[in-house]
Amino acid sequence: MNFVTSQCTRRSPLRACARWVSTTAEVDELVTPHPRYLPDIEYTQPKYRGPSKEEILSLRQTHHGHVFHYYRMPVMITDGHMQYLFDEERRRYLDLFGGIVTVSVGHCHPEIVKAGESQMRKLMHTTHVYLNPEMALYAKELTDKFPGHLKSAFFVNSGSEANELAILLARVYTGNYDMIALRNSYHGASYLTMGAGGMHTWKYNLPMGFGFHHAANPNIYRSVVPKREAADFYAADVMDIIKGATPGRLAGYIHETIQGVGGAVMYPDGYLKMVYEMVREHGGLCIADEVQTGFGRTGTHYWGFETQGVTPDIVTMAKGIGNGFPLGAVVTTPEIMEAVSRKLFFNTFGGNPVASAIGRAVLRVIDDENLQAHSANVGTFLKTQLTKLKEKYEIIGDVRGRGLMVGIEFVKDRETKEPAKTETMELHEMLKNRGVLVGKGGLYGNVFRIKPPMCVTVEDMEYFVYHLEQAIRQLTGLSVTGL
Repeated sequence: MNFVTSQCTRRSPLRACARWVSTTAEVDELVTPHPRYLPDIEYTQPKYRGPSKEEILSLRQTHHGHVFHYYRMPVMITDGHMQYLFDEERRRYLDLFGGIVTVSVGHCHPEIVKAGESQMRKLMHTTHVYLNPEMALYAKELTDKFPGHLKSAFFVNSGSEANELAILLARVYTGNYDMIALRNSYHGASYLTMGAGGMHTWKYNLPMGFGFHHAANPNIYRSVVPKREAADFYAADVMDIIKGATPGRLAGYIHETIQGVGGAVMYPDGYLKMVYEMVREHGGLCIADEVQTGFGRTGTHYWGFETQGVTPDIVTMAKGIGNGFPLGAVVTTPEIMEAVSRKLFFNTFGGNPVASAIGRAVLRVIDDENLQAHSANVGTFLKTQLTKLKEKYEIIGDVRGRGLMVGIEFVKDRETKEPAKTETMELHEMLKNRGVLVGKGGLYGNVFRIKPPMCVTVEDMEYFVYHLEQAIRQLTGLSVTGL
């Protein structure tokens, strides 16, 4: 492998823009032509002058609370530009994980930076107890994106906070306590939301989040019944829980539209419609966790729940809402939101002027740059190419998702669907060495999570698919064209 660094420009005839360069001439037949290089960009990364990666790693291990990192030798990120990240040695990486599905419109997008800087010069912070135009205008602009009577917003700082508030609202409004969630789900890492989540990897050995019952996960790929029967089968499990594990009255049902941490799991068509009807018949509210699926990422619709033809009673969102700035929100009806007024309720930083200004800018950029349609187009191209890879390589068990929320599940055997956890880890490392950063997920860690900034291009995806194929061939002992 040779690494080349220079000013990145689309006009550069050398295409030598902080890219990974192949040193082998032989080219096998591939799904895409041979896009070995990242597209050129008009961006010059500043020279990094801070502490070395080794020093930073030592400081983190000594002074920082426990946090895990990807890769045997972790990547240190010092700069970002749209869909790309740069390390301290000016290597450029294609970011297909978007800061864990958080950078929605692009790293350091100029319009987002401009909005934040402008507001910080005027007023960095005030709270709900005073009026401020940014928060009020943002609440109107955000709720305008929702159907029906979902016209009341409350701002928080994260997805965990948003889901905690949604659960509180459901319990206070209905007067009921029991909640239904899904196995393999993730709703945050706070004390309450750990209880809502359905993965043992995110739970400690102590009581947490009381009152949650976890229904069978309606995973189309790993369903125990044929696809045509799956919606009825898994909806029936929810009814069994209502009848057998609750007093027959619910506070609510919380779900992701497409499971994120769980590995881009898709539900059978019609499942959510049946469950929503059951939950409402038993006094509960339906909560859609749009922390990862919202803001046009699914391509065909602005919100993930719209792809299932349902309208929730409460919607939670975070991550991409602020393009990396700490921001979250709960949107519901005015009647349901009124429930928290029975006591004093407050959030110190939620919706502060800078957060609101940035949130407003994100909405504008998504519309102005037509990123929803762009997500549909690029996502369709990606899934088509990945499906071709699946036809060639047995290790790919499933390709799924919508728009720019895609999962690739790796298996040892397509018949047994045994998770290929070790192989997934190796492919993860190989792609990093080839200049591509992807996420991992699923209960067994055998799913690639592809959720990039929505400004990513078809050229970027050609680069990814090319190098994924090369990594698979290298892992399985087939000839490769090198780095």
